Amino acid sequence: MKTTLRRGQIAAACLAIASASVLAGCGSDDDKKTDAVEKLGKTEGQVSILAWPGYVEDGSNDPKVDWVSAFEKETGCEVTSKVYGTSDEALNLAKTGEYDVIAASGDLSLRLIASEEAQAINTDLVPNYANVYDFLKDTEWNTVDGVNYGVPHGYGANLLLFNKTTLDKAPTSWGAVFEESELAKNKGKVTAYDSPIYIADAALYLMKTQPDLGIENPYALDEKQLDAAVDLLKMQRKYVGEYWSDYLKEIQAFETGDSTVGTTWQVIKNNIKNKDVGVTLPTEGATAWNDTWMLSSQSKHPNCAYKWMDYILSPKANAQATEYFGEAPNSPQACKETTDPKHCETYHAGDEKYAEQLWFWRTPIKECLDGRTDVECTDYAQWTQAWTEIKG
Repeated sequence: MKTTLRRGQIAAACLAIASASVLAGCGSDDDKKTDAVEKLGKTEGQVSILAWPGYVEDGSNDPKVDWVSAFEKETGCEVTSKVYGTSDEALNLAKTGEYDVIAASGDLSLRLIASEEAQAINTDLVPNYANVYDFLKDTEWNTVDGVNYGVPHGYGANLLLFNKTTLDKAPTSWGAVFEESELAKNKGKVTAYDSPIYIADAALYLMKTQPDLGIENPYALDEKQLDAAVDLLKMQRKYVGEYWSDYLKEIQAFETGDSTVGTTWQVIKNNIKNKDVGVTLPTEGATAWNDTWMLSSQSKHPNCAYKWMDYILSPKANAQATEYFGEAPNSPQACKETTDPKHCETYHAGDEKYAEQLWFWRTPIKECLDGRTDVECTDYAQWTQAWTEIKG
């Protein structure tokens, strides 16, 4: 899963962007900002960051949680930040040009590159990049033709959460949320992640259980394969009580019993007080995220932006951020800095065999990501339309 995208695939990615305004931003290959800076200049005194909640903490939410202040003191770059709730929201915010650095999951990173909202970076100017686990470097969701468009932050799997008291036995398969006989046991209390990228979860299950469909990559679906995934999710919809994107709401739902089975993150399980709730990585594997810090092509403070990217990859800061958010740090050095000595064991940090079971989020594009050339795959715009139909 580490093949990098060819230039033609990035051109095809332009066709995958859902909105016409983004499509208008896609230019020719010659227009791409593939030449990263060779050296840094004087820092500008400020940097604006767009990120998931919990990635840029300065003590204002919790006085005990603050890694931004140390960065400001060290670099002289004052941080302003904005959080977003979904990758689609982040794309629209990035287009405003108000942010220097963007934390992007794999369902956003290629869209930022294709719409020229991200520029190539020079990893030599990010010294702490050298410490990152090798299997997180040069990945297909942030590297094009060997050109890096960002540096990895942390990663985690989309797991199966369940209440043991509502099932005959602890589930080991995604069939718990994709087989009608199993869904019927928890009708109205099934939950699923609220995003078009969740279609990949259904595709992964079909890839393992219906090999005749020929799915080789859950993010590379031709029309027939997409239709199969959509049909599965429409069936599931009859049993779903709530779709979630705010993980605090899923915590509450499992504590109250409003939800009893569904997709989740490890941090959600860790914060649920109900001891009857368990979590597992199903036998089919799982989708996952590996977020990338990306430099905006409209950055007004690129030198401070580079300083931030290096700082957030430093062992102490990366440990603080990933432990607080609830995900695996990106380096063995960071694992040594976590306050919980078992944090990296819990989140399988650096465990390549575990990571091999994960399909990290990708942006679906028309040029099939599984290498097929005899068929056109469906793109993110089609997935977005399908998701609207699924939810009704």
